[in-house]
Amino acid sequence: MKASHLKLAYGTNNIYDDCSFHIEPGDKVGVIGVNGAGKSTLFRVILGQQPLDDGEISLESVRIGFLPQEIIIEPRHGDLTVWDYIAAGRPVDDLQERLNAEYEKLAKYPNSAAILDRIQTLQDQIDSYDLSSFDHELMRVIEKMGLESLMEQKMSELSGGQKSKVAFARVLFENAGLLLLDEPTNHLDASTKLFVSNFLRNYQGTVLVISHDVDFLNTVTNKTLFVNKTTHKIKLYKGNYTAFRRQYAAEKAAEDQRISLEEREIKRLEEFVKRARAAKRSNTALIGMGHQREKVLEKRLAALETRETEYARVEIHITPRSVGGRTPLEVQNLSFTYPDGPEIYNRLSFSLDRGEKFLIVGENGVGKSTLLKLIVGAYPELRENVVKNTTLLKPNSGSIIFGHGTTLSYYAQELELLDPRRTIFDNVRTYDFTDTDLRGILNNFLFAGDDIYKKVEILSPGEKARVALCKTLLERANLLILDEPTNHFDPETQKIIGENLRNYPGTIIMVSHNPAFVEQIGITRMLVVPPLSDQSRQAIIKNFSPELLEYYYYLNSDLV
Repeated sequence: MKASHLKLAYGTNNIYDDCSFHIEPGDKVGVIGVNGAGKSTLFRVILGQQPLDDGEISLESVRIGFLPQEIIIEPRHGDLTVWDYIAAGRPVDDLQERLNAEYEKLAKYPNSAAILDRIQTLQDQIDSYDLSSFDHELMRVIEKMGLESLMEQKMSELSGGQKSKVAFARVLFENAGLLLLDEPTNHLDASTKLFVSNFLRNYQGTVLVISHDVDFLNTVTNKTLFVNKTTHKIKLYKGNYTAFRRQYAAEKAAEDQRISLEEREIKRLEEFVKRARAAKRSNTALIGMGHQREKVLEKRLAALETRETEYARVEIHITPRSVGGRTPLEVQNLSFTYPDGPEIYNRLSFSLDRGEKFLIVGENGVGKSTLLKLIVGAYPELRENVVKNTTLLKPNSGSIIFGHGTTLSYYAQELELLDPRRTIFDNVRTYDFTDTDLRGILNNFLFAGDDIYKKVEILSPGEKARVALCKTLLERANLLILDEPTNHFDPETQKIIGENLRNYPGTIIMVSHNPAFVEQIGITRMLVVPPLSDQSRQAIIKNFSPELLEYYYYLNSDLV
């Protein structure tokens, strides 16, 4: 892939300014940059969905596999089984139908070179999929992604994490020459992430991956493509994310030193020119030297480099409105089964002490988000938007009891508590804060000026996540229910969220597949939900500290 002199702007907002880079076949490239720098836009340019103002991207003739950040299953695919949906990643049936149609045309126009060319192209595409190994390769991907139990399930019935895994499996099964992956590890459990990391590292094709998962980037990538929001340039670095950070830090230090030296020289010239202008007319030598230095000064001012802007970071301050009782939540003998589905929980019991940080761990689809929805569904003072925008659940038996003074706020994994048709401001409006207060708070979440009047439906996933987190925290609850709170956030924002949650005086129940974040906020206990594959069991033992593993609940089995 070769990009030459890319230029793109939205009105007065520059995205790319004369950007060029070259990616070799087989490279595994991490695409990084702050939110709004143009990373996802670059993927749209490569896919032909976003025209450039100038420049071009040259690609070899390869199939492109694309995994978007937001997994949306089209209604026409809702009734497809997982097997059929993944199999459609290699559209052999569609190609065969088109080939048959071309042969019918050829019967009418046997001397048409155009038809013969189309027939050859379609036949080459079909042959490239190697039909003799079609079912074997499909089953291999399904097994490695841990989707065997879902093969006959309809796409419309899957959880958010399951949809992500299935969509990823479909992209991998396509066997494209170029993979474009936008935040591919969102929602993935530890064992699936391990398989995907190994798969991509050994992938024969070229991979471009946008990710805020530092460990994943360090494992998979051999080059890093930095999209710079300040300079609107794109630069390719050798090495993974950690190597990039070292190189970039060295460049920044050299740049700062270079600019500081130039600024000192400019100041010296300015002082000399000032003295020359103040000199007596009889001092013609000094005045003449002043004119010469003034010309040099003009050139140096014009050539002076601009230091890169340090972009604002999210600022979070969590203060529960009230403390609540000593036992904010108690779950007694909880049992739950989906209609016509397997048993999810059988007589689950636990209670939380005030101030605990309780983690729920397990593979995708085992019922982690289900447990959170059961807890939220039992809360007596449900907000209208929760009832309207998400499916809440009731246990088949057992009790969920909230302690005296417990107030609850819920951050949903798929951000479904946001109303996409309303503005950012209307989504977070609450009686506890004046409009002026809300403007200041939204500014801390990087929504300034008229941005607050944007409708949520036009926002990027990262922007939606910021709105959802802001909305959750504005409730000022003393019990936070958080379902994958770090998805869509860059490492710096994850760190800020983690620091604040660590110092949060209330109680937290959280689902997360982010070990570094979990370690940061100081989890006190965890619930490990079976079934667990050997891979998942080892991933849990590897990713969590021995101290934490001493304080876990595990249903019907031992972890180690």
